[in-house]
Amino acid sequence: MAQTSLPDLETVVIGGGVIGLAVARALAMAGQDVTLLEQHDGLAHETSSRNSGVIHAGIYYPPDSLRARLCVAGKQLLYPFLERNGVPHRRLGKLLVATTEDDLPKLGNYAETAKRNGVDDLQALTAAQAKELEPEVNCVAALLSPSTGIIDAPAYAMALAGEAEAHHAQVLLRSRATSLSTNINGLLAFTLADGAAITCRRMIVAGGLHASTLAGTMNFPTYRPPPTYHARGRWYALAGKSPFQRLVYPMPHGAWLGTHSTLDMAGRCKFGPDIDWIDGIDYSFDDSAEAAFYAAIRSYWPGLPDGALSPDSTGIRPKLSRQGEPVADFAIHGPAEHGVPGLVMLFGIESPGLTSSLAIAEHVKGLLTGGAAT
Repeated sequence: MAQTSLPDLETVVIGGGVIGLAVARALAMAGQDVTLLEQHDGLAHETSSRNSGVIHAGIYYPPDSLRARLCVAGKQLLYPFLERNGVPHRRLGKLLVATTEDDLPKLGNYAETAKRNGVDDLQALTAAQAKELEPEVNCVAALLSPSTGIIDAPAYAMALAGEAEAHHAQVLLRSRATSLSTNINGLLAFTLADGAAITCRRMIVAGGLHASTLAGTMNFPTYRPPPTYHARGRWYALAGKSPFQRLVYPMPHGAWLGTHSTLDMAGRCKFGPDIDWIDGIDYSFDDSAEAAFYAAIRSYWPGLPDGALSPDSTGIRPKLSRQGEPVADFAIHGPAEHGVPGLVMLFGIESPGLTSSLAIAEHVKGLLTGGAAT
């Protein structure tokens, strides 16, 4: 590593998912000289593309949390970006359904939470009104979220990369950072898997599932990065035509939002994800939950035929809370938390990270430039 006060690079973003790409775009558009490092041979290969592909409204998250504020702000930024860049998406709407009388208080609580979060377009529906919209649904009451949608996440990632590169950002694939440090000149530094040691003036760690491990390689005087826990989710695909035109979500249970009915851009219906706490990163599909999926889906779609589901895909949520603990907020740690100038690290950016990505980028930009954070 060169012992000089001049860095090898100015601003480095580690992680080529939609969060890292959105941050790289925002900083490049602000005039910074940005280099993004992605360990894989393509962009958005992990959490960004292994999810339900839903644009969330901001209904579930505790008021004033980062998740709530950044989801609502992100949604308002995201739809115009998608339109402007021709990214495939559809504003389908979503039904949140109470399938029993016991679910009604929870449905009411979500309506109130959404209102406090600034989501002002929810519509309360009776069972009959819900059935008019979705004849196959079974519920005692529902909420309609018109601003919920779906997105082609890989196409979104490419659009972010395109705008970043149009503002002179470099996107480097097959570039895995293995450790972080500071050097004697007060610069930030990182080492690549090939042994190259490189300095930079600003660094954003947006490594998703790997962020805590990477942050743990830096020697902080008192700060300790939060650990990341892995929760795998499975999706089953439906054979044949979807019974629904919108997304259908049952009431959540703890850290798990329930077995959703979602649609992809081709109109294919999928159900999931469930939650399976695992050690490490393992995308294998364990078919042991099939019976539980049938039972959960039939609570709101009694017409699900036997044998209609087939294993589809898996994804892993980078969680900051362990099994049985309350769901943790996003953790976006800048110098105020860890004391290192020019460094921002993002941990636990699970759902609604995709929806929040553009707002997260603005928040990070504010932390780095001294502007107002969201």
